[in-house]
Amino acid sequence: MKHLHLIPIALGVIVLIGCDRQNTAIDNNAEATKTAIDREKTAVNAAAEEAKKQAEAEATVEQAKIEAAKVAAQAQLDADKTKADAKAELDKAKVNAERK
Repeated sequence: MKHLHLIPIALGVIVLIGCDRQNTAIDNNAEATKTAIDREKTAVNAAAEEAKKQAEAEATVEQAKIEAAKVAAQAQLDADKTKADAKAELDKAKVNAERK
């Protein structure tokens, strides 16, 4: 009879041990989830940084293309201006030659 009093205590200990194991498993699962989320956040940040660098590189290339097009257009306009000046000089020379 003396041992019958120990049965509820033993059952209580078993329940507490079971609860502790479940709590530990829940805590471990939560930590694993948080770690996975942190790793994913790091990967997202790295991808965003890489995308920014790529966008900056593409913008630099685009700006260089625009500048090159501007320089080419200005060079063509300068050539057209020189050609117009030369034609005017030729036309003047013809007029002066016809006068003589």
